Amino acid sequence: MVREKYRPRVEELLTHAGVALNGGRPWDIRVHNEKLYPRVFAQGSLGLGEAYMDGWWDCERLDECFSRLMRAHLDGRFRPWKDGLRHAHARLTNRQNRRRAFEVGWRHYDVGNDLYARMLDRRMIYSCGYWQNTDSLDEAQEAKLGLIGRKLGLQPGMRVLDIGCGWGGTARYLAEHCGVEVVGVTISGAQARFARESCRGLPIDIRLQDYRQLHETFDRVLSVGMFEHVGCKNYRTFMEVVRRCLVPDGLFLLHTIGGNQTVIRTDSWIDRYIFPNSMLPSAAQITTAAEGVFVLEDWHNFGADYDRTLMAWFRNFDRSWPELQEKYGERFYRMWKYYLLSCAGTFRARRNQVWQIVFSPKGVPGGIQVRS
Repeated sequence: MVREKYRPRVEELLTHAGVALNGGRPWDIRVHNEKLYPRVFAQGSLGLGEAYMDGWWDCERLDECFSRLMRAHLDGRFRPWKDGLRHAHARLTNRQNRRRAFEVGWRHYDVGNDLYARMLDRRMIYSCGYWQNTDSLDEAQEAKLGLIGRKLGLQPGMRVLDIGCGWGGTARYLAEHCGVEVVGVTISGAQARFARESCRGLPIDIRLQDYRQLHETFDRVLSVGMFEHVGCKNYRTFMEVVRRCLVPDGLFLLHTIGGNQTVIRTDSWIDRYIFPNSMLPSAAQITTAAEGVFVLEDWHNFGADYDRTLMAWFRNFDRSWPELQEKYGERFYRMWKYYLLSCAGTFRARRNQVWQIVFSPKGVPGGIQVRS
């Protein structure tokens, strides 16, 4: 049969990553449907992910399997011809324009506050924690928020803009601990409703709004885990929007996942099932977009911490699944498990990074003093 010729090729490639088919190690792949092999060659990462969702294969430690696959760069060995069409489409169109800006909101962030409340920390922070001297997800997220406050030099009475405010956890922390007034914008209706309720009584204004609609002035601006939805055709616009909203002696903190190489589109499976129209910026894309707009004051990489964050999210999700399964169903479980653990593997392999970058409009005299 045609598919029989594909298995030896898959086995040979997996050998380079130290992964076996139907082996006995936790990171080995157990195949339930032999049609998996031609499907992966024909559809690449999209076919691999969909086949997992369909129950065609399993792996006890998906996170470690993907870490090995990524370290061996096997993702580059399965590139179907349709990826060329997707690449051309991304080059010719602006997939993150104003009309499409809210799509990731209703397709991902609006999927269910009950899911995120069980998966995330108590503040519902959906970005990488800062795992310094702690084994607690709650403490790692608080450490990250405290780090942001120190890097921005927040003082009571300052007016702060939070672009991509999520469920309001960051805004609430900064208002309560730093005494600042916060305007938070999000493209998710479910997030906005939750954040308004959770921040009630604090000097926080939560808006359902695209960042391009902002025309106000703030002492500080931060954006945590949102830049991944901006798109390379809009990076310069994003920087210019932040600059027009920032006072001349202000500071801007950008917290984003980053990729080691410049790309113009995301992984096909992630694009279809998790984060539509997303992409990870490279260091070159960020600095090019900021050139002539901002002075780069500080660049901090703690990408290895996202592995720990994603594993903590998965443990919470998996533990809470009995409460969620009736609403979401088995296929969703396999999709979400694949999402969280495959992403943990990419950070473990150091293929993806987490950057906190501090910018100023004109340069801070003497530089900024950042306390870790």
